[in-house]
Amino acid sequence: MYSIYGLCNALAMIPGVNLRVLTTDSAGPELSDSVPVKGFPMRYPPGYEVYFCRRRWGASFSPELILRLWVMIRWADVIQLTAVYSSPTIPTLLFARLLGKQVVWSPLGALQRWEGATRPAAKAVWERVCNALIAPGACVLHVTSLEEAEESSARITKATVERIPHGVEFPESLLERAWLPGGALRLLFIGRLHPKKGIENLFKALKELNDAAISLAVCGTGDEAYARGLRQLARDLGLERQVSFLGHVDGEAKMKVFMSADACVVPSFTENFGMVVVEALAHGVPVVASHGTPWAELVERQCGLWVENDPESLKKAILALRGRDLADMGARGRNWMKREFSWDAISQKMLCVYRRMARADGAAGTL
Repeated sequence: MYSIYGLCNALAMIPGVNLRVLTTDSAGPELSDSVPVKGFPMRYPPGYEVYFCRRRWGASFSPELILRLWVMIRWADVIQLTAVYSSPTIPTLLFARLLGKQVVWSPLGALQRWEGATRPAAKAVWERVCNALIAPGACVLHVTSLEEAEESSARITKATVERIPHGVEFPESLLERAWLPGGALRLLFIGRLHPKKGIENLFKALKELNDAAISLAVCGTGDEAYARGLRQLARDLGLERQVSFLGHVDGEAKMKVFMSADACVVPSFTENFGMVVVEALAHGVPVVASHGTPWAELVERQCGLWVENDPESLKKAILALRGRDLADMGARGRNWMKREFSWDAISQKMLCVYRRMARADGAAGTL
């Protein structure tokens, strides 16, 4: 969500780009969780319009959105489609095919699999339908890593692949911070509460460390039954005093949790990108990421560790942090993000893809 928003803001600032966004008003898992829409369409400060359509069922089903798709796709030179197993996906691909439009499709990691992935047979049928709707040379899959490129192209075979990472917003100024205050090591997990995130293995690593001076802040929301299970696991392992559940954090609260952490841990079984990695580094926080993430470069850049996500490997990585200069690691990570992951740089790369697609279609107008 944050990467899409950041990309839209950056694109809208580029001369010659005319951007419209069609989406639902969803702001959470419940139908009552909706964006407070002020006008239709809403005009965002960077200069683009967002058409929020009322979600009526599930995560993304909106009859109004489907009805507006045809007109919006006919208006555009290039369509940027996000997500895969979502209600608007197949109608968007169908209308783009009928209208002869070019599509840049960001699956956001949905085409990757892990051993706990659900409904593989239904997903395979969905993918076959999507493949059937893609015209030759009319679709580019936008992926963020080599791993995502390999798995996604194996499922959506009619699209070409373009690898461009997500960008990140940088806080204008960082708050004053103390590293390892009183010898305490403060770890942070921030993200969706979901089995693929490997949070259980992180808890088990903390149990094996058996060190009251190591704490973990867990930030994020997810399925309530699963979240209750995580809280119960923390109690069963005797980690009540070490693990705190802070729920969803955003804005200033999100910045504060980053600035109160000595390291961010990302123990996922699989990630196409891992937005939290770039966010943590942008805030000067070293990262411990699992081999399920595409972040081997953390080691080369000397701003983090890249390890297996089993409890023993995570335990060793956490122990290793105490012998590192965390301030220097964080500074190196922040400088790396500034050089290569600013939204200005990423939006220009995406724009090159859009313009190439528009030229291939013979479109003459702006994007």
